Amino acid sequence: MASQKHQGKAFDPVPDDLESARAKLVYLYIEAAEGATVEEVGEILAMKKINVLSVLGSLVDAGHVEKRESGYAVAN
Repeated sequence: MASQKHQGKAFDPVPDDLESARAKLVYLYIEAAEGATVEEVGEILAMKKINVLSVLGSLVDAGHVEKRESGYAVAN
C-alpha cells in the first residue's frame, strides 16, 4: 500500500506559487508516489485525463514537475 510505503517519509513543502487545489494535489501525489503517469494520476485522484494534462502542463511550465520517459516526477 502506498501509505505504508511512504510512512515516516518527510515531504518538502508545496511550492508557494501553487494556488490551485488541483495543482497542489497532483504535485503532492507525484511526490508521494515518487513519479506517476497521466493515467495513474487520473485514476488515483479521480480526474479526467484532459484535466490531469492541463495541471501537469502548468506544473512543468513552472518548473515544479518534469516529464520523464516513464511519466512525471517532481523536479529536483
